[in-house]
Amino acid sequence: MPFIEVTLVQGRSPAQLRALISSLTQAAVDAVGAPRESVRVVLHEVPATHFAAGDVTIAERTETSS
Repeated sequence: MPFIEVTLVQGRSPAQLRALISSLTQAAVDAVGAPRESVRVVLHEVPATHFAAGDVTIAERTETSS
């Protein structure tokens, strides 16, 4: 049973999240031959202030690019 976890910054629409779930599920089916019903996908959305790369949060990066 493939278990796929994704962490991403909040702000995507329900339709975008649904599309991501569908694409990840299909990728697991295609890549490892997993039965579709056995694929689990969990999305973790975090605020932009809680997600950083290179010691700069996404919120800070967005502020400086505006």
